[in-house]
Amino acid sequence: MTPMKYIITGLLGIAMCTASCKKWLTVQPKTQMPSDVLFTTESGFQDALTGVYIQMKSGSAYGQDMTFGTIERLTTSWDVTTNTTEQRLGLFNYTDDGVQRALSSMYAQEYKIIASINAILAEVDTHRDVFLSAGSYEMMKGECLALRAYCHLDLLRLFGPVPGNIQGGTVLPYVKKVSKEPNQHLPYDQYKTELLSDLTAAAALLKEVDPFTRYSQADLSNPGSVSSPFKPENTYSAFRFLRMNYYAVKALQARAYLWFQDNRSAYTCAKEVIDAKNPDGNTKFRLGVLSDMAGGNFNLSMEHIFGLYDFQLAKKFEQQFTSGVLKKGSGVTTVNNQLYGNTGTDIRETNLWTLITLANGSKCYIMRKYMAAATSSAIAPFQIPMLRVSEMYLVAAETAPAGEGQQYWEAFRTARNITASTLPADPAQVQLELVKEYRKELFAEGQAFFAYKRINAPKASFLWAPSAATINYLVPLPLNEFVQ
Repeated sequence: MTPMKYIITGLLGIAMCTASCKKWLTVQPKTQMPSDVLFTTESGFQDALTGVYIQMKSGSAYGQDMTFGTIERLTTSWDVTTNTTEQRLGLFNYTDDGVQRALSSMYAQEYKIIASINAILAEVDTHRDVFLSAGSYEMMKGECLALRAYCHLDLLRLFGPVPGNIQGGTVLPYVKKVSKEPNQHLPYDQYKTELLSDLTAAAALLKEVDPFTRYSQADLSNPGSVSSPFKPENTYSAFRFLRMNYYAVKALQARAYLWFQDNRSAYTCAKEVIDAKNPDGNTKFRLGVLSDMAGGNFNLSMEHIFGLYDFQLAKKFEQQFTSGVLKKGSGVTTVNNQLYGNTGTDIRETNLWTLITLANGSKCYIMRKYMAAATSSAIAPFQIPMLRVSEMYLVAAETAPAGEGQQYWEAFRTARNITASTLPADPAQVQLELVKEYRKELFAEGQAFFAYKRINAPKASFLWAPSAATINYLVPLPLNEFVQ
């Protein structure tokens, strides 16, 4: 690959105020700018980083395939038609051409995102003097390091080995620079070290400068307003909950440490996020409850530690969900009984799904998590959850010191309006109990396959696995790897 001379950027018309926040968030890439010009100003770096977030919400990444699209097909989250790529994904038929193309598309996009991040990191130290706003250099570098780790962790979780069964040899490239030379595949432990190192450095850079540690989500949503104490030098530092902020780094560390079977570190990081407070003493990330979902907040945005803003989400919902492409059953029975256990009280069971009638008169059951009105001026409905505090409660329930996990389990279950059962004493049984909640909680967020894979879940606990399927968590690397 030739070095990246041009970076696609989303040029920001940053007239940031309460009324214009959606305009700021919905700009699209409009130009290409030579890197030797782009990285000569603080705003140029900001434009380049905005371009990274735009790449992340593409259809082959977190705008669809890595959240509610292809990756959910591996867990048969949606109904399929016989003899299609979607059906073969659920059968783990990795030799099928269509399956290989679908997986290769995600692989390539993740490394394209990483390439754009590395282009920024290659220049950020050299041009540190262009960052004039307090903390802007640290936030730029910290965000980039953490985003690089985010993408690399997903690549490892998808294409790497089952955590409890690491063999010799190499896994994947951990790409840290833009180069014409092929990137070498690293041994598992070295890949792990590189990933955790990026996250450690990111946390150190962001901890003292990220406004999210000092202001609430409401404050960050109204920079400079009379009602908000948040009056930044540069309004690019607003809306930190829609960026890879300090708490998102800690949540990603919790997710990574859990994958790497370091329960003590996973718990420490998850607890820091759960315990985070706003200046008024209220919880920074609270669990959503019945009144939130009943009021139409189907994605429970108050739980988002990091949500990716996608102004096209209303269009995607119409194309994928209300059209009946992504559906589960023709009535309420499959989801309510098999997924939720027919509790009659679970807020996800009673509010998150709806029965619709298609143009041909047939009925189908669809999820409302990504439902957003195209005319809405609100931000919350357009957020794709990338890291949420409910996941941190599940991490803590599994990894807390003996006897303490129950309190997190009870808090989580109570918020979902279901009975707070007693967790088993056997850690393996705890994992099997928790994987059921990962399946319910993070449905259509691209996390179910990873939850099953992490514990090497048997087919008996793998909800909706086709009878003809042989569970295979070892997703092969694309035949023609594309690594920038």
